[in-house]
Amino acid sequence: MRCPYCHNEYTRVLDTTHDQRGGIRRRRECEKCHQRFSTYERPILATPLVVKKDGTREEFDREKLMRGIRIACAKRPVSAAEIERLVGEIESSLQQMGRAEVPSRVIGDMVIAGLKELDQIAYIRYAIVYLNLNDLRAIREEIDRLLEG
Repeated sequence: MRCPYCHNEYTRVLDTTHDQRGGIRRRRECEKCHQRFSTYERPILATPLVVKKDGTREEFDREKLMRGIRIACAKRPVSAAEIERLVGEIESSLQQMGRAEVPSRVIGDMVIAGLKELDQIAYIRYAIVYLNLNDLRAIREEIDRLLEG
């Protein structure tokens, strides 16, 4: 593993921890500049192709999903770890389906469900775009459903 500071190829592992999704976090130190940094390793499992509304297909993009959720959670009391956990759960669910293709709607529904539990304001922000709530009445109805449930 190259040092991200000086690009030296020789680093040593100080500590290793495992998470429940099979990932490995390693704390490292560069042998040249002595800077410390962390790396995260996770197994690469096949994720299905995402079938968009228009019928086109694209590779599942974890970073794209993360960006969308971060935008919905902007300026909300949602930690980066909670967003990472939600994205990890969605990715894991997709891998466990064992399907070659999955409609984008399935992923959107997983995000909606996760945000509903995580932060209701972030949920509404995401729902406005995802559920195409294009007027105040539709948004109000969705808020009323949240308040009832």
